[in-house]
Amino acid sequence: MGFLDKFEKGVENVTNRAMSRFSDDIEPIEIASKLRETMDKRAASFARDRSVVPNIFRIRLTPPSIERITAWGQDEMVRQMEEVATSHAADQGYSFVGPVEVSFLVNNNPNAPAIEIESSTRRGAAAPAASATATPTHPIVDINGQRYLLTGPVTVIGRGSEADIIVDDSGVSRRHLEIRLTHGNAIASDLGSTNGTFVEGQRVDAVTLVDGNTLTIGRTQILFWDGTQNSGVNG
Repeated sequence: MGFLDKFEKGVENVTNRAMSRFSDDIEPIEIASKLRETMDKRAASFARDRSVVPNIFRIRLTPPSIERITAWGQDEMVRQMEEVATSHAADQGYSFVGPVEVSFLVNNNPNAPAIEIESSTRRGAAAPAASATATPTHPIVDINGQRYLLTGPVTVIGRGSEADIIVDDSGVSRRHLEIRLTHGNAIASDLGSTNGTFVEGQRVDAVTLVDGNTLTIGRTQILFWDGTQNSGVNG
């Protein structure tokens, strides 16, 4: 059980003290609560039955609170808060337009609230699927149990940091595969990878994907849905 999980139990009964001034005794549950509150306030109707929320969050804390975050493990805290944002989006039916990014910054203003969150929206090629439903214009791929909504015209999948979706697999090239959305179709193209790209077990250079296809790169399987076969897949 992670350090955040133990604070989640009974969250409904926890008083949100996030805006109290001069409090250095900040707990993860308070940051998570403030993050959810920020998403709710910034949710904007984009289309019928779809609300878009920010995907970039800069969390400003007092110097003592930043020291506590460092002691807990800042990388782990970032990961936990990104999971909080993704889970809340799924629960509330929100959509992202890019990957969720959380960062912690020190706030040296002595009059600032204990927790301040600056949020913004930054479009990316892929976003956590959350509650989104797969469509031909915005398909969903599942990689190792993580679902991504393809929000840009081209999504690069690979092992390198420059890829839009990063796969932790030594058998995958840094820029292994791209999925290009055009005129309601999704075209998967190998980018000159070492080990090749396979669709339904057949090695391909480029292929138009159909709903329910399975792609394999290295030891990793990628499931693809565009909703055209009534798969009912959503985030």
